[in-house]
Amino acid sequence: MHKRILSAVALGAVATLALAGCAGGTDAASTDGKGQELTVWIMKGTNPDASAFYDKVSDAFEEETGATVKIEEIQWADAHDRFVTSIAGGTTPDIAETGTTWTAEFADAGALLPIDEYVDAEKDLRGDLVEGLEVAGTYDGELYGMPWYAGVRSLVYRADVFEELGLEAPKTWDDIVAAGEAIKAAKPDMLPFPVPGDAEFQVYPWVWGAGGEIATKDGKTWTSELDSKESQAGIEFYTGLATEHGFSSAGATTWKETDLSDAFTQGNVAMMLSGSWTPNKLLETNPDLEGKIGAAVIPGEDGGIAPSVLGGSHLSIFNTTKNADLAWEFVKLVTTGDLAEQWSNETGYFPGVQSAMEEALASTDPLVAPFAEQMVDGGASVPVTPNFGAVQAKKTTNSMIQAILSGQKDVATATKDAAAEMTELLNQK
Repeated sequence: MHKRILSAVALGAVATLALAGCAGGTDAASTDGKGQELTVWIMKGTNPDASAFYDKVSDAFEEETGATVKIEEIQWADAHDRFVTSIAGGTTPDIAETGTTWTAEFADAGALLPIDEYVDAEKDLRGDLVEGLEVAGTYDGELYGMPWYAGVRSLVYRADVFEELGLEAPKTWDDIVAAGEAIKAAKPDMLPFPVPGDAEFQVYPWVWGAGGEIATKDGKTWTSELDSKESQAGIEFYTGLATEHGFSSAGATTWKETDLSDAFTQGNVAMMLSGSWTPNKLLETNPDLEGKIGAAVIPGEDGGIAPSVLGGSHLSIFNTTKNADLAWEFVKLVTTGDLAEQWSNETGYFPGVQSAMEEALASTDPLVAPFAEQMVDGGASVPVTPNFGAVQAKKTTNSMIQAILSGQKDVATATKDAAAEMTELLNQK
């Protein structure tokens, strides 16, 4: 059976790891890259402006290997199609950032090189990889994506509103409803908990939090479980925040996560699920929110932590590279050690190696610590299969939620239809 990945790393284990632990193994200086150039594609669109960071990486790489690197930024919105075209034409870069739901797809297409040999040659590196990212980068028993960074969604709320109304951060689903009702009564112009209809990763925490699954695998066959009793209960609660409790709006039926964030920034939203990378961005665009934002783990139905999608990116080596050893040295440089830690600090993402997470896990920052806890104790993976990209392209989950929110289908019908479509897509040859 497919096993959902929880507990990306144990807190106690992380605390004992030294940052230098992931930097052992092959000495980069032994790789002579003089006169060679690597081409690297990095995604753009959600990442912050990282020009200065890329310059530092390029300088460090040239100093260590003698090789130069050409970093090209690719818009997320166009990236998948560009990858597909380049794979078909044999014009892929040496290295590229691959989203966690793409890595298996590109590996299945034969476009990526397995990197197990390189990872295992580095002292203590294999055990230092963040589990959820390692699983997402593994296809047919081989690792094709080196964990680079991770992001996770947790509960973000207006701390000032909660304080004003004498509310605490919700610890159960009943708490969410109680807080929402109090906010609805006191702040009629504020949406207590909008339900964005075009935001897939907002849905799964409620499925998992109720004990359901997206899909499971038996042998080579995938079966969606969105229509299981448990999954239906989670989806019923989530959509009920809008349809039963009136915590959302009709307009939110078509919202993406960016729309949700914009509404929060404008002061129109009290609670939402949002990524670890968003609080800093919110404060940058609206400094008036300083001290007014709170964060907490997503509560399970009766307490604890509801799992949340552990998203993020890998760095993958493409089979068109002329020097895989040199490409690995670049991958290692960016994803481990000081540069991994710097990237995390500058972006709000979590690093892909446990040892670089020590600072985040020890943080007392109220806008960092809950996300770290969510990632460690409640980070989960979507089905790891090349076909999950087809599910996302079809917007199976989004269409399900929108059908419920708009009143076109009840939960039972919508989940049954979505499960059938997802099962078919996941098993396509």
